[in-house]
Amino acid sequence: MWKNKNVILIFIGEFIVGVGLWLGIIGNLEFMQKHVPSDFVKSLILFSGLFAGVIVSPIAGKWIDTYTKKHILLYAGIGRICSVIFMLFALKYESIFLMVCFMVLIQVAAAFYFPTLQAIIPLVVADEKQLMTVNGIHMNISALSRIFGTAFGGALLMITSLQMLYVGAIIAYILLFLLTFFIDIKEEKRETTNYVKEKQRFTDIFPIIKSLPIVYMAVILTIVPQLFIGGFNLMVINISELQHDSSIKGWLYTIEGIGFLFGAFFIKYAAREQTYVKWMYALTCFIAFAQLSLHFAHIKWVSLVSFGLFGICVGCFFPMIATIFQTNVPKLYHGRFFSFKNMFDRVTFQTVLLASGFLLDTIGLENMVVLFGFLSLLLMMYTMFRKKEELKSEGA
Repeated sequence: MWKNKNVILIFIGEFIVGVGLWLGIIGNLEFMQKHVPSDFVKSLILFSGLFAGVIVSPIAGKWIDTYTKKHILLYAGIGRICSVIFMLFALKYESIFLMVCFMVLIQVAAAFYFPTLQAIIPLVVADEKQLMTVNGIHMNISALSRIFGTAFGGALLMITSLQMLYVGAIIAYILLFLLTFFIDIKEEKRETTNYVKEKQRFTDIFPIIKSLPIVYMAVILTIVPQLFIGGFNLMVINISELQHDSSIKGWLYTIEGIGFLFGAFFIKYAAREQTYVKWMYALTCFIAFAQLSLHFAHIKWVSLVSFGLFGICVGCFFPMIATIFQTNVPKLYHGRFFSFKNMFDRVTFQTVLLASGFLLDTIGLENMVVLFGFLSLLLMMYTMFRKKEELKSEGA
């Protein structure tokens, strides 16, 4: 695997894009804190970009399956670079409108880039048995880039201007763009006539998902970690207030991140293709337990154990899920599938975020986590029941 030039380039690219992304996020928060007093308006600005990403996802899926994937990555890279230029002008003129343009363009670029990357990984990995390892390392690098990007961004803010964060981001995106030229992707040549483009319908992916039980099950069960991730930052703030300890925030982020790194390392040795379903159920159960245990979040060690357990579980869960999708969904549909998955995750995240804010204001953290924990168990039971029904129909 380490002799595979394309895999190494993807790993380096993931680190670079992660650093650029987090420099931009820190810059966005700082800019809004200075120029946008209303929390509601801040949420609308953030939502504008995510919504734009959801809107273009069906188009992205069709294009990824129709055109050369390397070209899609390059055009997405150009979009990222252009988006940061909008933000540099936004800083100069203190313009909220230009910031919204930045948010929309960078999220549209992401809607093309990340599904394409997921579709490329099976093409550059010679042995499918290595996919779990590659996905695990890929997600560990993403976690490390988040840690480095946030630390680097915070340090830059302390010693220099806000503008330098975006200069750092644009340098990262230019490096990523140049790096993409060296990736060698072996794709089947296909026609790009209007007839072929019309045949590549985004909705074709839905019958495929329904016809593949393990894929359908995995898509449904990805909602479970999203129930935790969607309200992650809000829960951290509430736990800090419950314990009257601001330092707990840093400890919760750290232990979850360490747990994620450990989980992604562990799962590549523990799981085998024949045991994926059992692992999905077990990890879902543990995530639900981590949610339920936060009912006692006022106790410091309980909150730390809960976040650590969640980190380990998602570190195992996401590389395995990515491998399931890459090996079970036909490569002809990878672009549309991963675009659909990207869209599904964005909508789920936003729904959970809004629901978490509402529930924290109305019923409080202790009751919200119990509700989410039971909902997680219900989703697991639904997939188990569906699987049992399918086995009965096959037996008949």
